[in-house]
Amino acid sequence: MSNNKEIIKKGELKEQWGIVIEPGRAGKNYWKDLWRYRELFYILSWRDIKVRYKQTVIGASWSVIRPILTTIIFTILFSRIAKMDNPGNAPYALMVFAGMLPWQFFSNALSESSGSLIGNSNLITKVYFPRLIIPASSVITSLVDFGISFGIMLVMFVYYQYVPSWHIVFLPLFILLAFTCAFGIGLYLTAVNVKYRDFRYIIPFIVQFGLYVSPVGFNSSIVTDKWRMLYSLNPMVGVIDGFRWCILGDPMHWRSFVVSVAITLGFLFFGIYYFRKMERTFADNI
Repeated sequence: MSNNKEIIKKGELKEQWGIVIEPGRAGKNYWKDLWRYRELFYILSWRDIKVRYKQTVIGASWSVIRPILTTIIFTILFSRIAKMDNPGNAPYALMVFAGMLPWQFFSNALSESSGSLIGNSNLITKVYFPRLIIPASSVITSLVDFGISFGIMLVMFVYYQYVPSWHIVFLPLFILLAFTCAFGIGLYLTAVNVKYRDFRYIIPFIVQFGLYVSPVGFNSSIVTDKWRMLYSLNPMVGVIDGFRWCILGDPMHWRSFVVSVAITLGFLFFGIYYFRKMERTFADNI
């Protein structure tokens, strides 16, 4: 009799409000809930975009100044001092900036997503929603800086009177690959960061170290065949080489690119697995 009453009560709730309360429903319908809570994703993304440069003196101009200054420093350091050459036809500054585009997007997305759960602790402890929405929205906001930086590159094309390669039509695929790489690693780091707060001090070091070991200020062709496959274990190698192939028409090392794609997908699947495994403990540890 009591079971019938529970069934009737569930039916009334579903009919009136579209809500059914049952044990384990959140886990079974997790991926459907991601779509149901898409408006929350839009709200969080727009909020992060609006507050990104709030209360700064020059505001969004930082997204212009940082890549330009980094490009100037790397061009002087690697081209003038280290005497490295660009095997392609593009000016060295263009080659550096083409590598800076995906790296800046990756580093910004990784830094933002790794601390996203802690930054939204009040929301997590009070309301149910798929927690995956939070790091995903923080990664999306990094596309704003990417768009501004890409506009700078168009200006550089005009200044150097350089015509980009027709391969540029494939650029969205490599943007997606950079997003996948940042999102996968970011999911793991943000989940670890909730339990071990020391990681927030390690992440900037990882990003800074990655900037110098990735082919941002130099062309990856300087790496010999002996070390090429080992170097490709860095997933950003394939992403940066892909950007230069799309934008400048530089030669593409397809074997190492496949390795980088495989590593990126591995990070994504492991990041989702670890995040989902730890998700039930976020509200308690945060």
